[in-house]
Amino acid sequence: MKDHNTSQARDITVAGLVVNVMLSALKFGLGISGHSQAVVADAAHSLSDMVTDVLVLTGLKFWSAPADEKHPYGHQRIETIITVLISVLLVGVAFGIGGSAIRRLGQPIRSEPLFIALFGPLVSILAKEALFRRTRKVGKRIHSSALIANAWHHRSDAISSLPVLIAVTAAAINPKWAFLDPVGALIVALLIIKVAWDVASPALSELTERGADNEDVREIARLTESVPGVCSVHGIRTRRLGAGWFVDLHVLVDGDLPVRQGHDVATQVQDRLLEEGPAVADVTVHIEPEEK
Repeated sequence: MKDHNTSQARDITVAGLVVNVMLSALKFGLGISGHSQAVVADAAHSLSDMVTDVLVLTGLKFWSAPADEKHPYGHQRIETIITVLISVLLVGVAFGIGGSAIRRLGQPIRSEPLFIALFGPLVSILAKEALFRRTRKVGKRIHSSALIANAWHHRSDAISSLPVLIAVTAAAINPKWAFLDPVGALIVALLIIKVAWDVASPALSELTERGADNEDVREIARLTESVPGVCSVHGIRTRRLGAGWFVDLHVLVDGDLPVRQGHDVATQVQDRLLEEGPAVADVTVHIEPEEK
């Protein structure tokens, strides 16, 4: 199953890489020939998508590796680090695009965008929205934060192409509106920063060991107390690692139970949480006698 998930992640990421190469070349060419800085900026965004595709493909073989002696919990943190790196790259691209747009706003417009430049963002919107939907679907199916982050990078490219399309259209229709071209590039930069934060936030929460939401903790407690032999549960601790939650909890059982039966209760708790719990990846159960 794990190999199948890895294969799915690799296939959709390679497909994204191919699309990004083609879109970057298309938008660079049309942006330069159509005298549109906004379209060139949009091409740079697609180029950054290529970098994140390579990051995901490179990291995939490391975070999908099985646990070993030095990494008893596996290598899933690598996926989280890749997710943060994608966010950092997005911010870097945004600042580069935004700085160039601001500088151009203070300069006289030397040439107005041409209608030919419109085809770049138009094709990008259609292609990247389709790629976003497919990549996110696979990412959710296999619970991959890096793949979902990469999907949102695709969506940010589609969203950023929309103001570019509007700005270039307006400037091509009326040369007096040519100032909208760098404005469109500036809007692209702001949108990319917003997407970068949305991608980084859950990854940073994982790196800082933030626990599960109260709703998930209550569900873990409910499932645990539904196991025969469990009197109550307390001391529930959770932490995110890759695709799932690692759960640590204390279960109270009848103090007169033999050790073997207490162990069986713990095993049943583990099995139930792994099968029915909210994305539970591993469970550690501490058995305690109930005070009568």
